[in-house]
Amino acid sequence: MNKTYIVRLTDAERHALVQLTKSGKAAASKSKHAHILLHVDANGPNWSDAHVATALPCHANTVRNVRQRFVEQGLAAALVRTKPVQPSRQCLLDGAKEAHVIALRCGPPPQGQAKWTLQLLADQLVALSIVETISYETVRQTRKKTRSSRTCPSVG
Repeated sequence: MNKTYIVRLTDAERHALVQLTKSGKAAASKSKHAHILLHVDANGPNWSDAHVATALPCHANTVRNVRQRFVEQGLAAALVRTKPVQPSRQCLLDGAKEAHVIALRCGPPPQGQAKWTLQLLADQLVALSIVETISYETVRQTRKKTRSSRTCPSVG
């Protein structure tokens, strides 16, 4: 397969990457990306993406993405992981809806129940039409973020 993005490291870049990999002080992902760049360098070993992915336990797409970021954005961008511009999913609970979860939890439990469970909270949010559907796991993560609430008796 033809390589679309050809990595050509300068002597200064190669020296900086070698120092980064030998120091042992960098983050693991940054060090792995440095190793990738050193192996795919057209002026050096010029390994294929599949060969690099096998030698350094990672996916071939990781090698391709690092190579692409280096060519398009430079050395600094190739060494760090990029965060997605948009989250993969839309958040179900914004600030106002999280406040409803906390208010429900701090209130009395439903009739016949000793305390609120995550599933009861999720069912109540759907019953009150605050959200269309929600899993108890989403409620758990929301509660975990607000665990230090001092207004609720026996939060736990």
